[in-house]
Amino acid sequence: MVNNAYLALVIGGILQSLLSPIEGNFSPKFKKPYKSKKDMSAAIEPILKENLNRFVIFPIKHHDLWDWYKKCEASFWTAEEIDLHTDLNDWNNKLNSDERYFIKHILAFFAASDGIVNENLAENFVSEVQYAEAKFFYGFQIMMENIHSETYSLLIDTYVKDEKEKDLLFNAIENFPAIKKKADWALKWIESPSFAERLIAFAAVEGIFFSGAFCSIFWLKKRGLMPGLTFSNELISRDEGMHCDYAVHLHNKHLINKVPKARITEILVNALNIEREFITESLPVSLIGMNSKLMTQYLEFVTDRLLVELECDKVYNSTNPFDFMDMISLQGKTNFFEKRVAEYQKAGVMNKDKDDDSQKISFDADF
Repeated sequence: MVNNAYLALVIGGILQSLLSPIEGNFSPKFKKPYKSKKDMSAAIEPILKENLNRFVIFPIKHHDLWDWYKKCEASFWTAEEIDLHTDLNDWNNKLNSDERYFIKHILAFFAASDGIVNENLAENFVSEVQYAEAKFFYGFQIMMENIHSETYSLLIDTYVKDEKEKDLLFNAIENFPAIKKKADWALKWIESPSFAERLIAFAAVEGIFFSGAFCSIFWLKKRGLMPGLTFSNELISRDEGMHCDYAVHLHNKHLINKVPKARITEILVNALNIEREFITESLPVSLIGMNSKLMTQYLEFVTDRLLVELECDKVYNSTNPFDFMDMISLQGKTNFFEKRVAEYQKAGVMNKDKDDDSQKISFDADF
């Protein structure tokens, strides 16, 4: 005769296994949903807290973030608008081999970097932020980064005719250690559990990592070379400056637990050191006739400016050694983005709420 206690134990075990959820490892034990470290910050940051109203944009609740989105929208452009028909003549007849080498590798870095920026946006920021206005901005930024990436790929495809070399450039992270080092730094931050620190790190990517390369291409513009390349550089540098400034605004105005100033300084100085090595040693600007010492000074100036915008103290107290960059003012307070490159701005997008007679159609005016 079977022991009643033993029988009850067997039946209980069978029932438990039948009632337990079926999982990949067929474990009879119920597992709680995995909650990543990134989810923890939502408990203290309003912008990250679940928002059931995030699916509808009106009524606007965060007008400052909406203004940033509209500003970004007004700056829309496409790769097809870049005229490259005179660039090939400059490429073949006016640039030397060192200059061509430099430009090819700068474009390869940019093409890879925009993909990394987009990965962070798509995998992290868009899903993390719960303010609808912030989601709108990041959604538009993803589209613009796609256009940047397409443009850089188009430039490489236009200038480089050898298919093997072209393939090396399109796969720059795997083929060029100097580019891989910068990419690894950015990729490391994608995995950071801190939304605030990731915000600062990617402001450094767009505000510091890109600044030396942007500056070097503007140097070519000063020499009257490569008009298609340099015009695309104007448009992209303006966009990236806007993205960097937006990150600063989000950190300063919308985060309760801001990154400590010492940590901000550490992140930005680390980014500067990597960029300085890249643009003065690994891919030296001396290849195109620029002074590496002055480029280092310029990078320090850019880093100081970003530190100040993030309400930190300057580290270097360096001045801008390049007058042509002072006029362009990529990230500065000189209305560069309001002026628009070559007067290029979608008509009326930023003027919708302004009572400006110049924007109205009149059928009674004298012509």
